[in-house]
Amino acid sequence: VATAVRQSHGKVETDEELDNRYIAYFERPNIDGWEIRKAMNDLTGEDLVPEPKIIIAALKACRRLNDFSLAVRYLESVQWKCGNQKDKIWPYIHQEIKPTLDELGILTPEEMGYDKPELALQSVYDM
Repeated sequence: VATAVRQSHGKVETDEELDNRYIAYFERPNIDGWEIRKAMNDLTGEDLVPEPKIIIAALKACRRLNDFSLAVRYLESVQWKCGNQKDKIWPYIHQEIKPTLDELGILTPEEMGYDKPELALQSVYDM
């Protein structure tokens, strides 16, 4: 009976190296919309909530391309990544990125009223 042993290939990346890699990627002056979306999608696929410094770099990349909608959608993605810990994680992230949001003129989904459906009806259980 032959058994295969799975070996890891390459060096294991530290958290700091991952952060720096994404920050450098988002800070590239010639980055385009497709590349921003690709990196955001890759980050969403990771088993982590991005650090505020990565989120800030991504928001600034969106601003350089004048893609306001992508910035807002990315904020929604970050909130989704917080999962059932959103009430604990998102306030910290929001506090850290708020100066950048103000500087760039980006509103959060809640500030725009996007956290509730436009035509939502009152729940029968709340009447």
